[in-house]
Amino acid sequence: MDLGPLIPIVAILSGLGWGWLALKHRELKLKGSGSKAEIETLRAENKQLHDRLAVLERIATDQPSALSREIETLR
Repeated sequence: MDLGPLIPIVAILSGLGWGWLALKHRELKLKGSGSKAEIETLRAENKQLHDRLAVLERIATDQPSALSREIETLR
């Protein structure tokens, strides 16, 4: 069996594969460094959600009398 014709085919496919990988790498790099403003917005939203979760956890774990007293002071 002669493998001579197979060598150029493998070389061409290898070149195409490396080209495709380089293109995908470039696309991901551009997509990942996209919008700094969006990243900051998401960080701010994440902090707000974290703060709200902390309040909800405190409400769920505090004594009922302390919770009632705090609600009354807010009114």
